[in-house]
Amino acid sequence: MQKESKEKVGLLLGAIGVICFSLTLPATRVAVEYFGATIVGLGRTVAASILVGIILFIRKEALPSRKQFKSLLIIAFGTVLGFPLLTSFSMESLPVSHGAVEVALLPLSTAGFSIIRGGERPSLKFWLSSIIGSLAVIVYAIHLGLGSFQLADFALIAAIIILGLSYAEGGKLAKELGSWQVIAWSIMIGAPFFVLPVIFQFSPSMLHAPIEAWGGFLYLTIVSQFLAYVAWYKGMALGGIARVSQIQYLQPFLMIMFAGLFLGESITLFTMITALIVVFSVMIGKNAPVLKKEGSATEILPSSKNQSDNQPL
Repeated sequence: MQKESKEKVGLLLGAIGVICFSLTLPATRVAVEYFGATIVGLGRTVAASILVGIILFIRKEALPSRKQFKSLLIIAFGTVLGFPLLTSFSMESLPVSHGAVEVALLPLSTAGFSIIRGGERPSLKFWLSSIIGSLAVIVYAIHLGLGSFQLADFALIAAIIILGLSYAEGGKLAKELGSWQVIAWSIMIGAPFFVLPVIFQFSPSMLHAPIEAWGGFLYLTIVSQFLAYVAWYKGMALGGIARVSQIQYLQPFLMIMFAGLFLGESITLFTMITALIVVFSVMIGKNAPVLKKEGSATEILPSSKNQSDNQPL
């Protein structure tokens, strides 16, 4: 695959991942009302491990190396423990539109950890576009009167920081292990530790939950916990961690749109105006150069108009 084509495919896969992730908070909001934070946050991983275990067994995948296992622990801490559990807790009391605004800070978290874990050095233009996008959603939060923080807000921000680290680590590891293998092994690492908490929190009355609650839980299990990460990690591996992370700025507004469609939450004109500002910042950031260290040399990842230097998987 040509280098320029790889970057375009990476951005496309990243966009698919973001669209899938955008339904995570709405699905969580519906499911957590009937199943509780522990079942929704940890039970999705236990359920997903059955599907993933079958796939790993059929494909006879080799076990990760010791070095890869260390990275997988970091990824599992964020993607299968921290983010699902903390967001489930947050969605017990926060509306999706509230949580979506704070999730908009995720690209900054991912880009910041890409410097530490991915060896990338985003340019000043990249950071300026990220700050513009972040300021836009902060103003949006203040406008909606979301300035007073609750415990759920701190939990959600902690989830964003943890997930940013996992995204950066996963994008780096996907280049050598493979995108779907990264999330698959992360699920298998975390699931055994979640079985007992899920069993203790389970109640027979949950079996009578309405179809929308089960639909939300199944979506979280199959898509949010597995398939979306396959597309997302593959996208970052091809297009670069920092650049693909910019697409996440679209996520809060997709979340708000889905919340309006499925949960009846309102979509205001100010939301749409803010969305346009954020989309503009994404376009600037996507074309900003990103420095990447390869061995002892430092190379520049060019904009999408030029070629990418990512190596094929």
